[in-house]
Amino acid sequence: MARLERIHYEPFNASLEELGVLRWAKTGKKAIDRLPQIFWKSGRGWDEVNVWALMRATSGEIDFETIVRLMKHLYRYADFLETQKLDWRHFPVAKKERALWLFRGYLIDQRDKGLLAGSTATNCMLAVISFYRFAQTQKLVRGKGPLWADRTVVIPFHDMAGFERSILVLTSELSIPNKQRPGVQLEDNLLPLRSEHMTELLEYTAHNEEEELHYMLSTGFFTGARLGTVITLTDNCLWKALEDPLVPGIHRLKVGPGTGIDTKSDVSGELLIPEAVLEDLRTYATSTRRLLRAAKADPVDKHRLFLTRSGKPYSVPTVNRLVQELRIRATKSGLLFMHDFKFHRSRATFGTWLVEILLNARVPITGAIGFAREAMLHKDEAMTLRYIKFYQNSEVKKLADKAFSEAFAGISKRDWNKYSA
Repeated sequence: MARLERIHYEPFNASLEELGVLRWAKTGKKAIDRLPQIFWKSGRGWDEVNVWALMRATSGEIDFETIVRLMKHLYRYADFLETQKLDWRHFPVAKKERALWLFRGYLIDQRDKGLLAGSTATNCMLAVISFYRFAQTQKLVRGKGPLWADRTVVIPFHDMAGFERSILVLTSELSIPNKQRPGVQLEDNLLPLRSEHMTELLEYTAHNEEEELHYMLSTGFFTGARLGTVITLTDNCLWKALEDPLVPGIHRLKVGPGTGIDTKSDVSGELLIPEAVLEDLRTYATSTRRLLRAAKADPVDKHRLFLTRSGKPYSVPTVNRLVQELRIRATKSGLLFMHDFKFHRSRATFGTWLVEILLNARVPITGAIGFAREAMLHKDEAMTLRYIKFYQNSEVKKLADKAFSEAFAGISKRDWNKYSA
């Protein structure tokens, strides 16, 4: 079967010398570590897809994790092609014989059998179509007629000011519709955990899992930080966090460009960290366990808060794998709510709790949106507004546990005038 591997890519320029000798020279451009590449069973690379991934990685238009997800979808397609002994460039006249149409049917069948999530099937097909659009523009694939039929769809929406707008979206007849659950959905369509479930999970990880994973989850639940932010926290940043003058017990930790801590879309902002969580992280940062790991790390990584046994920084795929393994162990131990748990649910939990506390404190909607947006580092208010609507529409009104409420008890003392403009 096909393989998805990660390589270290370093840009070189090729030049031909007078005697016909090919010479390679470094370009000075930044190398790309762990670039995903697909290889066939024979060991030969899928050159067209690999070049597509490289071009997207060097364009700077999308983040690296998006490229990783796209290549995972293309890997699924490559495995299907080899299993069915199909050529990705073969486009006979009959649609039902084309590899793309056969793959679409395969994804739908896997989805209907419950072996594949509906969103995964949809995104997988979109990724394959995106690659074929690239292949068409580069004249890497040709057919006797159009590879598929496209159409434009007008999608109406209302902006934040209430004015009606519309956008044109190009869609393909190959697309697989993803029927969403009714009601307001949070980020990545994930639901928050109930307070008692979060408590059970953290108690379980505190006694049964590696310290690093426990502290990562604690940070996610009580700050709302994305995984990419959590794994790039540094020991230094913990001592620079300052207490919020209007919310006692809450500290502000700067993240984003200039801090060495990654954020989505390079948004600058501050995480809100309860004092108890911050003290736990500070204690861990100075523990013998972490210092021994830092001693093994490369100089550039020594200040990373979370390091593996070998002193390497954690990556998003590594933590996702650890969470997947945790999910299996926790479910077997009786935590049945963990059967579909993902790290990002910690963020959905934080956001929902924070909104509930704000609204229960009778904070004006404009103030609640402004404060929650800053706390969750949302690029715009549209996503923050989802949390407000989700809470208002939810039948479950008691999501915040006593510990979380106490952590943010001083929130009602905040001056909300700055958010009401």
